[in-house]
Amino acid sequence: MKNIITRLFFAAALAVFGFMACTKKMTNQYFGNGSTPTMALSATTLAPTPADSSNEVLAVSWTNPHYATDSASELYTIQIDSSGRNFSKAVSIPVSGALVDSLTAKQINTIALGFGFSYNTAYNMDIRVISSYANNNQQLTSNTITMSYTPYVIPPQVPPPATKMLFLVGSASAGGWNNPVPLPTQQFEVVDSVDYAGVFNLSAGGQYLLLPLNGDWTNKYAIASSTVPATGGAFGYNGNNSTFNTNFNGPAAAGWYEIWVNFQAGTFTVTPYTQPIIPDSLFIVGSATTGGWNNPVPDPGQALTQLNSTQFSITLPLSAAGQYLLLPTNGSWTNKFAVNNNNTPPATGGAFGYNPNSAANATWNTNFSGPANAGTYTIIADFLNYTYTVTQ
Repeated sequence: MKNIITRLFFAAALAVFGFMACTKKMTNQYFGNGSTPTMALSATTLAPTPADSSNEVLAVSWTNPHYATDSASELYTIQIDSSGRNFSKAVSIPVSGALVDSLTAKQINTIALGFGFSYNTAYNMDIRVISSYANNNQQLTSNTITMSYTPYVIPPQVPPPATKMLFLVGSASAGGWNNPVPLPTQQFEVVDSVDYAGVFNLSAGGQYLLLPLNGDWTNKYAIASSTVPATGGAFGYNGNNSTFNTNFNGPAAAGWYEIWVNFQAGTFTVTPYTQPIIPDSLFIVGSATTGGWNNPVPDPGQALTQLNSTQFSITLPLSAAGQYLLLPTNGSWTNKFAVNNNNTPPATGGAFGYNPNSAANATWNTNFSGPANAGTYTIIADFLNYTYTVTQ
């Protein structure tokens, strides 16, 4: 009897060990580790044109990580980021089951512009692939390849003015519906090829239009419906197009407003102007100028010319290593424009501010730095964002 029991126990033990061995084998088969994929790109330099927009211009391929599962269920994520950021702001493109994916020029261009890249300028972008099981387990990261990409210009939603000028007209403006409009106070600043901006003193409850040519009603920029709010929305071009044939709505409350027009997106925004003031006139005084610190200064030799609603400019000889200030009133030291006491910008330009009453303890109480070398320079003071530039 004892022998029978011993044999039964031995047989049971063998069965248990055999089952454990089978179970361990099944675990390796279905939940085993994969191998790190190796990625390749069909090109490492791309500079497509708008005509390539819908064409597949980049193939991203990678080796099979050989997970212990059906390859059709494996998940891959292509990551693209601006070089040097370690994929901290990467755009991710999911791919299921396949070992290659192709991207169109439009897809890559949209990603590049989303990173803040400028048109027609080459930038480096890092690309990699992360593989995993369908539930994102066992993530394996491929090698990284850097690609040079040059964004192409996307045709704007609304054509910018061929005149490269834009004017404000309407009952909400100081000049009313009189056309031509008062210059330069109702002319917009050209920020770049698709952005125009201006600062205007608008009356309450009025309306306005935007004109590409002062004094001409033939073409205009308008909105499609009076339901578009005064704070902004979509606009369009009314060149033989009746869709956009409604005046913009002015603000409910009178005051100074910044109007920003973006032709790329076909949108405009209207916000209260938060900077201190836009002066009616502007003069330069200081040791860097011919007139020195004598005040009043020589006029018109040291009077800046207003270019549009926000910018003033002057071209004049400046001596080496001098200093200067900008004054809203010739002959008065009461108010001035200066640079920051604690963060003086270089002579080539930067931020400036307004010092009412010329307070000695004010933030903006340091003279502008003149150039290191004497010569003829152009100074542009931009009151849209209170910045200035100095070029020779």
